[in-house]
Amino acid sequence: MAMPNILTARRRRLFFKLIVIGFVQAGLTIMSALLIRYVFDHWVTQSQHTFGEPALVVIIALILTAVLGALMRYGERVTAEQLGQNYTYDMRLALYDQLVAIAPWTLQKRSRGGHLLRFIGDLTALRQWVSQGLATLTVAVVTAFSALLVLAFINGILAFTVALILFVGAAISIASGHKIHDRVKESRKFRARIAANVNEKIASLPVVQVFNQVRRERRRLSKQSVRLKRAMINRAKIIGRLRAITEATNGFATICVLFVGSFEVSQGRTTPGMVVASMSILGMLLPSFRNLGRIYEYWHSYRVALERIHYFMNTPELIVDQEDAQRLRVKKGKIEFKNIHLEAIFNNLNGTIPGRTKLAIVGPNGVGKSTLMNMIARLVDPDSGDILIDDQNINDCTLSSLRRIMGIVSPDLPLLRGNIERNLRYRYRKASAEELADVCTLCGVDKVIADLPKGMQTRIVDGGMNLSFGQRQRITLARALLGKPKILLLDEADANLDYNSKKLLDEILDSYSGTVIMITHNFERVTQADFVWYVAEGRILESGTPSELFAQESLTATLFNRKLHVA
Repeated sequence: MAMPNILTARRRRLFFKLIVIGFVQAGLTIMSALLIRYVFDHWVTQSQHTFGEPALVVIIALILTAVLGALMRYGERVTAEQLGQNYTYDMRLALYDQLVAIAPWTLQKRSRGGHLLRFIGDLTALRQWVSQGLATLTVAVVTAFSALLVLAFINGILAFTVALILFVGAAISIASGHKIHDRVKESRKFRARIAANVNEKIASLPVVQVFNQVRRERRRLSKQSVRLKRAMINRAKIIGRLRAITEATNGFATICVLFVGSFEVSQGRTTPGMVVASMSILGMLLPSFRNLGRIYEYWHSYRVALERIHYFMNTPELIVDQEDAQRLRVKKGKIEFKNIHLEAIFNNLNGTIPGRTKLAIVGPNGVGKSTLMNMIARLVDPDSGDILIDDQNINDCTLSSLRRIMGIVSPDLPLLRGNIERNLRYRYRKASAEELADVCTLCGVDKVIADLPKGMQTRIVDGGMNLSFGQRQRITLARALLGKPKILLLDEADANLDYNSKKLLDEILDSYSGTVIMITHNFERVTQADFVWYVAEGRILESGTPSELFAQESLTATLFNRKLHVA
């Protein structure tokens, strides 16, 4: 997936604005220096002088240059931030587009803390380089070059002295900071590990508490923090060295200009006012030079962040629309699997699910039943083979039209933070109040809402953990059914349900007119299906109606007989 360019059309305009600001600042610097020279040569060093109309003009001019200089600084900061924020905005959306296009099981190989760091830490590094590094450097270079060029016409020796010292200082800073890239990379790695660890502990805090592992996890966090602390201190040493060099350069530049200027005055080649003017120019240039160490740090942080973002953006196994993808149109909801291969899971799997029927998928744990369901929703794509819905290859259809005709209930699809109504409408936001009420009644959500003080506006925490399991399951069922999807996918939707909830699910399935695919270990649920698939060894080992399979010594009958015997 392509990454945003720093200098798009809009950002080029902002960048050009920064260049203009740099030239204006250079002009103001020169104007201020010339006014200072005039004041010093005509008033300070002269034994006889009068303060009349010329003095008033000079004072007003100095005040105006100061005010305009302040306005230019304001404009520089705002424009630089606009440039950085605009670039970060585009990059954040590009990262999000990449994130939602990655297959879930590919995403799960990396920690959520690492992904979070990419959206926060890495984007901050990019913004700092663009708004406080690149922008500041651009204005500083334009201002310094223009000011020194004009100074060279006035007094070449002083201009050469200032330019030489600044150049040597910059060269020494760059040469001394070559190790900062490794230190930035190291500190980012340790930050990512801490972020991953803390994110995991927040998500599974009850596990840590129940198994009495608080001290152990604290020790682990302490070790990670020590590594990060050392990495940050090593990084600070290099950055501190850079700043020390820039400060020394600033002081040395001031001393050199003062002594060279004094020598030039003694030789009659310049005036004291010109020396003071040169000192004022130097004083206006040095703050930007003082930021050189910080800019160098921002650049290396930007490079490290960009490396990680490049790596993420080049993640394979993307699930995206083809260029000529068509809208999926479903009438009956027939689903066909043709020669499906998926590494280490399926090998030449074939099967057809008639439209408007109920299919139960059974089999041992870990054989790919949930993966099979995920392939229908294109959360996972097979390595080869085709999946057709009403004779349309789902790879040739848009993802939005495919997922619009599906309702899914799965333990991997939890409730989201927000109120109950937001969660209910999440799949189909356009549902009318009447349709929402009907689905709530059908799924028993109306009874859940009646028991809550704020009803539909009751806030749900991450995963709905402030609700009971039965309440969460009813809401997820209603969420899947809202909008009358043509296909309903149920992954262990009946697991751990109480009697009333199971009875409610029975009624929902009996009244549902579309195609239903359900993964279940419940005998009663299997008998409610029109067809059963027994999946194992990478393919469908047997299929048939429940009455056919349970009337013989089939794999399905053996599976459930064992379960009943154990119970």
